[in-house]
Amino acid sequence: MKSHSLIAVLGMFAALTVALSGCSSTKAPEQAAAATDTSGVKVSGKSNSLFGFLKPYRIDIQQGNFVSKEMVAQVRPGLTRDQVRFVLGTPLLNDMFHSNRWDYDFRLAKGNGEIMSSRVSVFFKDDLVEHVDGGENLPTESEYLTLITNAKVGAKAAFTNNSDVKPASPEAPSSAKQ
Repeated sequence: MKSHSLIAVLGMFAALTVALSGCSSTKAPEQAAAATDTSGVKVSGKSNSLFGFLKPYRIDIQQGNFVSKEMVAQVRPGLTRDQVRFVLGTPLLNDMFHSNRWDYDFRLAKGNGEIMSSRVSVFFKDDLVEHVDGGENLPTESEYLTLITNAKVGAKAAFTNNSDVKPASPEAPSSAKQ
């Protein structure tokens, strides 16, 4: 009888450990400090599994502005702030003490523990772009899409050729007719 209660207690402890493992962080302190470089893209970390085979589900968390290689190529000296905002979007960091600098930080924490981060800084002089820091090793837009969808690099979306689909009519919908 005593062995049955010991097995029950051990089973409850194992179940509690598995349940709480989804709430804990799997990043070691050295992995958290790995992405300190401000140029290009850093990919670090892999999550550990519990008991070697249990992996709790974790969602992907994206923070900041994704800036691609193509976007940075469009930013050149002489562009106005509005033109930069049109190309790169609103900056994540706009420091009131450094009003001539816009920082575009990006961080993608994948559910498997990989962390991708990048930083692009745009410097202005007289409200015109003076120079851009960072962005040397940024992914292209297609590389980023394959990264977030876990597809193979260079894979194309498969569209079916359905002959039943008819092109849209140039007429207004029937509910709009009087």
